[in-house]
Amino acid sequence: MAAPASAAPSTTPPAAPPTPVTAPPRRSGQWIDDWRPEDPAFWESTGRGVARRNLFLSVFSEHVGFSIWSLWSVLVLFLPEGVYGIDPAGKFLLTTLPTALGAFVRLPYTFAVATFGGRNWTIVSASLLLVPTIATAVVLEPGVSYSTLLVVSCLAGVGGGNFASSMANINAFYPDRLKGWALGLNAGGGNLGVPVVQLVGLLVLATAGVQHPRLVLLVYIPLIVAAAVGAALVMDNLTTARNQPRAMREATRERHTWIMSFLYIGTFGSFIGFGFAFGQVLQNQFTGSFGTPLAAASLTWLGPLLGSAIRPLGGSLADRFGGARITFWTFGAMAAGAATVWTASRLGSLPLFVVGFVALFVLSGVGNGSTYKMIPAIFRTQARQQLAAGGDPAAADRRALRMSGALIGIAGAVGAFGGVLVNLAFRQSFLTTGTGDSAYLVFIAFYVACLVVTWAVYLRPRAPMAGV
Repeated sequence: MAAPASAAPSTTPPAAPPTPVTAPPRRSGQWIDDWRPEDPAFWESTGRGVARRNLFLSVFSEHVGFSIWSLWSVLVLFLPEGVYGIDPAGKFLLTTLPTALGAFVRLPYTFAVATFGGRNWTIVSASLLLVPTIATAVVLEPGVSYSTLLVVSCLAGVGGGNFASSMANINAFYPDRLKGWALGLNAGGGNLGVPVVQLVGLLVLATAGVQHPRLVLLVYIPLIVAAAVGAALVMDNLTTARNQPRAMREATRERHTWIMSFLYIGTFGSFIGFGFAFGQVLQNQFTGSFGTPLAAASLTWLGPLLGSAIRPLGGSLADRFGGARITFWTFGAMAAGAATVWTASRLGSLPLFVVGFVALFVLSGVGNGSTYKMIPAIFRTQARQQLAAGGDPAAADRRALRMSGALIGIAGAVGAFGGVLVNLAFRQSFLTTGTGDSAYLVFIAFYVACLVVTWAVYLRPRAPMAGV
């Protein structure tokens, strides 16, 4: 007799048990082993709160790091040529060296997150900021040799490394759909360290005078200690971020690494380079209007402030419309902004000059957010292409995370060298012509080149990465 239908074996596999949603397990030293930001249930119940806590301390530590990195954009205003004997070209060199060291240390700082953990390295990197701060406070007085000032100004470059380690760390905490917002907020909050230290310098100039630069340094020592202690108490390390031993080497063989680094020179390189140079350019280009350090400092902070504040908006716009599209239009607008500055310089129009420069800061902030959104989008697109070809989903996701973190570190380092190039361009322009006109023309040409590259690689119809 045939078996009854109800007794027939089922061909439908049993439903998989729901993914457990529990607090992430810890190890000694505040390590998190279980981290699944792309899992909606995990993210809503556990991941969001942990990520936000780490983001908050990351922003604060990076903010203080940027302030120390850009410290000499303020301190040069406390060095009257008649007292210290340093001409404008010499002052541009004092701001170029920390930019260069900051760019150089970004690669090892990115490695450090994978090696030591994001929390552990934030403690170390924040503590290292005490070295240039205390060293500068010890030597900065009339009679100090120019070579000594070059050494201590270069030490301030360690603050530039905090950005790379912070961004690589936060990239691992957030799901792909929120990376543009999170990375934009992290970077924007850090970038605010540039105008804030300039406002502190303005306050000291207005109250104590040009004879008391050490007061600027005394403000930051307790903030550095607070950043290190706060990281120790609040932040976490992710085990998943450690599994990247060959990521940097693999990233150097990826052509998008160098394309995105080139574009980041145009956005972040412009922001940090202009942030270091703007006060000196105002003083030298419009000597009659800015004859005193206080007068120049009164406008120096405005552009960096707006450029920093708008960076999260650049990331959010990229989340909505696509990073490549926002980056493309940003470079077009930056070329127009640089043309405005060049025109104002030729006409001797201070109002138009300030408007053009502030526009460049704002646009570079938008571009900073949109280019960083493009980085995880590129590797997420590659992961989808691998899946379409029959690849392993878990392996594709791991590679996307690993390569995103590596590229963020490389692009951050190369982009920061753009700040060196900006300061060198200004230095050479003022040495040869007495104005920044030649530098502005170079900036226009470079932004146009960035625009063309963005369209050709990331927007051109039928391009493999079109629409990232």
